[in-house]
Amino acid sequence: MLELIGTLKSRSFRPAWLLEELGLPYTHRDLPPRSEAVHAVNPSGKIPVLLTEEGTPLTDSTAILTWLSDREGRFSCPPGSTARARQDAITHFLLDELDACLWTAARHSFVLPEERRLPAIKDSLRWEYDRGLERLSRILSDGRAFLAGDTLTVPDIIAVHCGNWAHAAGFAPGDDVIAAYMSRLRQRPAYRAVAVRMAG
Repeated sequence: MLELIGTLKSRSFRPAWLLEELGLPYTHRDLPPRSEAVHAVNPSGKIPVLLTEEGTPLTDSTAILTWLSDREGRFSCPPGSTARARQDAITHFLLDELDACLWTAARHSFVLPEERRLPAIKDSLRWEYDRGLERLSRILSDGRAFLAGDTLTVPDIIAVHCGNWAHAAGFAPGDDVIAAYMSRLRQRPAYRAVAVRMAG
């Protein structure tokens, strides 16, 4: 059975959501980053980690999402297709322009040693994040239900998780187009199942 390692109040939420969408059996260990148990399976101490059925540790939330969706042939455009190239472009945009801003803000809030933090950088990060949201809104403004086609794919999971993270970090939520998109995806049963577990 697959085993997901990492607290759901982190990027571990992403593979947990996809695992629920796929209906795959898995176990979950709610462990913080850099704990001894995490270091045992990932030398960097970072989460999430997904242990395959053979016990192979997979790291990085996007890599795990891609592996799961490709393996199961669901929630991703076919590898090698132009649709997949467009999907991957959206994924990298989200990682570069939304996720990276949020992670850098977190590093300068509580991750780095206090003497290494630059709190003033967060104003610039909020500006960059807002510009990323404007681009995201343009992608969605043609009325599409999902970012890369007619069904949920990897970038949708990343986008909604970034929206959750941004809310917790006090970043802007975006316009009505983004709000409607986020709200609709948060109603999915698989998302709600993980959210309930995280809250509990």
